[in-house]
Amino acid sequence: MATTTRPQLVKGSRAARTTIALKILMAVSGLLFIAFVLGHMYGNLKAFSGEESFNEYAHHLRDLGEPMLPHEGFLWIMRVGLIVALLAHVGAAVALWKRAAKARPVKYVAKKNVGSSLSSRTMRWGGLTLLVFVVWHLLNFTIVKINPSNGETGGENPYALLVETFDLWWMTIIYLVAMLALAFHLHHGTFSSLQTLGLTNSAASRARARAAGWVVAIVIAGGFSLVPLSVLVGIIEK
Repeated sequence: MATTTRPQLVKGSRAARTTIALKILMAVSGLLFIAFVLGHMYGNLKAFSGEESFNEYAHHLRDLGEPMLPHEGFLWIMRVGLIVALLAHVGAAVALWKRAAKARPVKYVAKKNVGSSLSSRTMRWGGLTLLVFVVWHLLNFTIVKINPSNGETGGENPYALLVETFDLWWMTIIYLVAMLALAFHLHHGTFSSLQTLGLTNSAASRARARAAGWVVAIVIAGGFSLVPLSVLVGIIEK
């Protein structure tokens, strides 16, 4: 009977240390993104307080840190930090994927994802989906402020742009699909990050990490989904 062997990383070797460093880089950058999307979700929920409250929040972000920071200084610091974290996260993910593929060059079907969750099996495709969505999301609401309802720019009224965007059923569907991908990514990513950082060394701690993954995924993806759904059914309107 033919067998295939996989090269194993020797503990303490340069390859092993590099792999551990890449995993830590992914974990830390992932946790930074969780903190960001949690704050972003809180800001989005301001839409339930009405146009004035939502726009005041959006414009306040530009003034945050003044006079110690210039106008929009805080936003640019956050943007640069997020770009660096994104490059680190994606770069580490690609490097680890290549290492895994190189360690098992022969494709075979012996046992398929036994015991793995759907969220763990969809991490790569989910991450790619989120990357594409983030580009569109930035064009829609930040960089160009494209208003898909009329093809024009959204101007300086973030609330109006939000409502007019999600008044379109297909835009809401796109957003909800992205939030489903985000939920899966957060569910496994939270557990994986805690595991990488050495916080799942017992059965009880692993159970807590899995529960944390569920809580983070449901709270953040669910919170983001409330706004477009509420716009679509008329709870949030201009």
